[in-house]
Amino acid sequence: MKKNPLIPFALIAVFGIGLMFLFGFVGLGNMEEMANGGDEQKETANASPEEIFQGKCSACHGVDLSGSGAAPALKGVGDRYSVEEIQDIITNGKGTAMPPGLVQDAAQVQELATWLSEQK
Repeated sequence: MKKNPLIPFALIAVFGIGLMFLFGFVGLGNMEEMANGGDEQKETANASPEEIFQGKCSACHGVDLSGSGAAPALKGVGDRYSVEEIQDIITNGKGTAMPPGLVQDAAQVQELATWLSEQK
């Protein structure tokens, strides 16, 4: 008696399609939470400027503000730019390397700009 080789593949395909529908329905249930940003907004709402920097900026500018090949060092940035100029760069970006809108809350932008201007 010869077994049909297509049956295992058909079972895997049916199982996979069933999982896709299941995950789709779970995603529909979480749609509102995902649209509101989930827990990320709650976490950054009370974050200190250092925590905001570590979460949003350190990947490019370095954990110790020393910069990298992709982004300049931010040590002494307060000597080159005013707090208002730093706020503008954080909000609107600069050139093609610094994207706009990484920090969206105006109060957090102000705190981060002030903190960065004091780093030596």
